[in-house]
Amino acid sequence: MSTETESVDLVDDATVKNVARAALLAALTGAFAYVSFPYPLSPAPVTLQVLGVFLAGILLGPVWGGAAMALYLVAGAVGAPVFAGGEAGLGSLVGPTAGYLWSYPLAAAAVGALVHGRSVGPLGTVGLPRLVGAMAVGVCVIYAVGVAGLMAVLGLSLSNAVLTGAVVFLPAEALKMAAAVGIVRSDRLTAA
Repeated sequence: MSTETESVDLVDDATVKNVARAALLAALTGAFAYVSFPYPLSPAPVTLQVLGVFLAGILLGPVWGGAAMALYLVAGAVGAPVFAGGEAGLGSLVGPTAGYLWSYPLAAAAVGALVHGRSVGPLGTVGLPRLVGAMAVGVCVIYAVGVAGLMAVLGLSLSNAVLTGAVVFLPAEALKMAAAVGIVRSDRLTAA
């Protein structure tokens, strides 16, 4: 009597790989959130989370980059300490910085769509102006939703919300863009 076993693939290998990458970028964004300090010019802290948003869009493309950031939000909502300064829970998703958090899936998808166009190809073929331009659009998405959140939660005027919720962070965003370009263009990443 012989018994035969068959292997059944419930999910293809590409999907498994993409889910794993999305989980990794979500976790990396959560780790970046621990690099957080209060900024006296704004009600929002300075963090490295946006670097995770950039990398998710650039490395994973629009669909999986957006999914990575959605997974990040779900992890924080259910209690994983992945928001700025190790915060967690639904309170972070309705507080003063909620707009920034809610923008992350949209921004990662926008960055991914602009970097990769209609297909996810080799990153080495993407020019520097396209990378920087895509991240600049991502920043605009983050600030638009973040400023709206500041206005809704704190009752700030549009000009005050734009000044304290966006303009004061531009130098930090430029540094995060430079870091993302350095990471994406590194020899180790392109060899993998």
